[in-house]
Amino acid sequence: MRKKHSPALKAEPIHTPVLLKETVEWLSPPPDGVVLDMTVGMGGHASELLKRLPRGRLVGLDQDADALQHAGRALRKDPRVSLFKANFADIRWVLKDLSISEVDSVLMDIGVSSLQLDTAGRGFSFSHDGPLDMRMDTHSGHTAAWVINTYPQERLSQIIFEYGEEPKARALARAIVKAREQKHLETTGELASLALRVLGKPRPRRGEASRHPATRLFQALRIEVNRELEALEEGLKAALSFLKPGGRIAVITFHSLEDRIVKQSFKTEATDCLCPPDIPRCVCGHKASLRILTGKPVMAAEEELEQNPRARSAKLRVAEKLKLTVGG
Repeated sequence: MRKKHSPALKAEPIHTPVLLKETVEWLSPPPDGVVLDMTVGMGGHASELLKRLPRGRLVGLDQDADALQHAGRALRKDPRVSLFKANFADIRWVLKDLSISEVDSVLMDIGVSSLQLDTAGRGFSFSHDGPLDMRMDTHSGHTAAWVINTYPQERLSQIIFEYGEEPKARALARAIVKAREQKHLETTGELASLALRVLGKPRPRRGEASRHPATRLFQALRIEVNRELEALEEGLKAALSFLKPGGRIAVITFHSLEDRIVKQSFKTEATDCLCPPDIPRCVCGHKASLRILTGKPVMAAEEELEQNPRARSAKLRVAEKLKLTVGG
């Protein structure tokens, strides 16, 4: 079973949680509430949420052991906190172990942390040359190198196009297959250089910083390696099943594919009938279980962007579990 992590680390990396103030204010957990942080990361949001929980508790999950070590240090072994190395599929087991049947607030901060991006050995960033790994959980699953060097060209192309939204996915996949016939691609530097050769340097749009040509490719590989979109859908379902009536769920995403899933999930659960419009009478029996609180996603203000440019793509969506009505 997943256990608590508390080993000391030599140095604490810089970590700036995005949309911190907005997230905490929207969640507004009761003083004696239970908060489920499903992607606790390095504990940035959790630390602030604990200030609202003088008599409550916080359960933090993360599949990244390194992040959990930092979270344990940041939260200073607070007796109100329980940290577990676990993924979304483990939520039911974790809460059962803690004898928790429902929670007041849920937070999901979907994306790559500064710790992961800035650690060359994790292989998430082309800014630091390192092994093509990209696994959130470094003890399970296939690496990005395995994907790059074993997937058929057509499948690579599909992944790069769908998950990376890269228009030149076929050209990239073709170049990858050709390159690996000579030598397996093993490092982020090799892959970034290949992307640069195929795509060339992009022309930045007016008022925007130039984006490296490997950005979409790396995003696609990370999503494939960690099954991120499937995991997000599973996590949303599990979270809503434990959220008590009147409780709130907040989800922070960093690219359009994630945001689209959250938006659609909230919309579905906030709708009474899901029957096709040409059916005159509802036969599905679906009843709304959520009330959407953020019609448009909340985004970082200019002040935050000046301090943390990585917050530029962050989007926060919040919904509230509907209270049961008599006879409902």
